[in-house]
Amino acid sequence: MRQLTILKADFDNPDHAAAVLELTDDYAKDDMGLRKPLPQKTRETLVEGLKSFPDTLTFLAFVDEKPAGIANCFYGFSTFHANRVINIHDIAVKNDYRSMGIGKALLGTVEKQAREEGCQKLTLEVREDNRARNLYERFGFTYGEPRVFFMQKAL
Repeated sequence: MRQLTILKADFDNPDHAAAVLELTDDYAKDDMGLRKPLPQKTRETLVEGLKSFPDTLTFLAFVDEKPAGIANCFYGFSTFHANRVINIHDIAVKNDYRSMGIGKALLGTVEKQAREEGCQKLTLEVREDNRARNLYERFGFTYGEPRVFFMQKAL
């Protein structure tokens, strides 16, 4: 039986740093990511950037001590409730580990952290064609009323 372990990433731990890079690069290669590897400059600066950004919260999922999934999150603030929120910026599970409940376990870990800290809510952005949408909906995420859209402007 496979052993699933979820840990808060310690960016000073070389094994965690390597897992963050491996899992984020794997996600970048996926159809839901960039469809190509992370650029070299990103690979060189990602871990230090996450480490130095004060609002970073990253969880790593390991199966039998091998990197299997990641949730890169960032704290935000709700002006309507004057309280912190956690935005799940990336959540990804490697292909070989999908359909094992790892995504659900990562979401549960993020939610537990948010509740322990008294956060107002969890947010995430999801592509319309993302196969994980049904997981997010089963987990209790909604689109809100009126329907909320995430917009972006590249700089």
